[in-house]
Amino acid sequence: MIVKLRKDVSEESLSKFIKTIKDLGLSPSDLSSGNSEKLIGLIGDTAKLDINNFRKIDIVEDVIRIQEPYKKANRKFHPEDTVVELANGVKIGGGNFQIMAGPCSVENEEQIIEVAKAVKEAGATILRGGAFKPRTSPYSFQGLGKEGIDLLLKAKKATGLPIVTEIMEISQLKYFEDVDMLQVGARNMQNFDLLKAVGATDKPVLLKRGLSATYEELLMSAEYIMASGNSNVVLCERGIRTFETETRNTLDITAIPYLKEKTHLPVIIDPSHAAGAAKFVRPLSLAGVGAGADGLMIEVHNDPSKALSDGPQALRPQEFDEVARKVFSLRKAMEA
Repeated sequence: MIVKLRKDVSEESLSKFIKTIKDLGLSPSDLSSGNSEKLIGLIGDTAKLDINNFRKIDIVEDVIRIQEPYKKANRKFHPEDTVVELANGVKIGGGNFQIMAGPCSVENEEQIIEVAKAVKEAGATILRGGAFKPRTSPYSFQGLGKEGIDLLLKAKKATGLPIVTEIMEISQLKYFEDVDMLQVGARNMQNFDLLKAVGATDKPVLLKRGLSATYEELLMSAEYIMASGNSNVVLCERGIRTFETETRNTLDITAIPYLKEKTHLPVIIDPSHAAGAAKFVRPLSLAGVGAGADGLMIEVHNDPSKALSDGPQALRPQEFDEVARKVFSLRKAMEA
């Protein structure tokens, strides 16, 4: 339930109202003050509450019941877009569009720095790269681990790009102290202990949608992070598993406008994982931008044929440059 308060509410009246809420066995969420309204959420069993009794309170302007189980991620409570800020003033959401680019896996120093410089020159503002890699086969390359993060940090120093990389378990947090953004991958979207752990940090979190997850399940995972104290969450649609077998996954374009209607959190897409083929990255990127995505996450490798993981879906630097130019042109046309 959300209570819309009058603009001129005093601190004394607000304190009395919060006491009333607690006496009813409910927990008040943080007050959200926008340009034109003040909102306070009621968390708990509100099913038996009489809305009319709340509306009689002099500082209350309106009361809105929320059917969705997620509260902190809900746009009804937080109508203004959340803007997530990384290092060097890089912002995502609220009209701020960013491209994250880099290899699926960090393989060596020369590779990651070469790719980092190339994607930055083409317009990417965030460097992505896997150090810890969840792989379907136990015989596939699992990443360099801590060494991979060290190499990402070298690439960050060489280019100034903030970095995002995946964390797979709580014990790895100690290696991520200098990482700018924590990625929770599709396979860990409902690893609730991990969600609570990254929620206890102050680092932005990129949360990828699970392969078979519903919109509500994705938003509830975001709620876990936010309920633990971290509101800097970016959602990522990366394709879901359907009956279609011709592509790696099926990119759910509908997810972008739907999620942006339901939540204030930024929403980006990962066209590389969606189709699993480099030739589809450009059209899917443009489709995502056209649907209103706040950013893209694209895999780029200096020699995809020799990549240790996901080579078929990686763009070469010159191909990424072409995609980036098309994307920026489309955004400019959309703003006209």
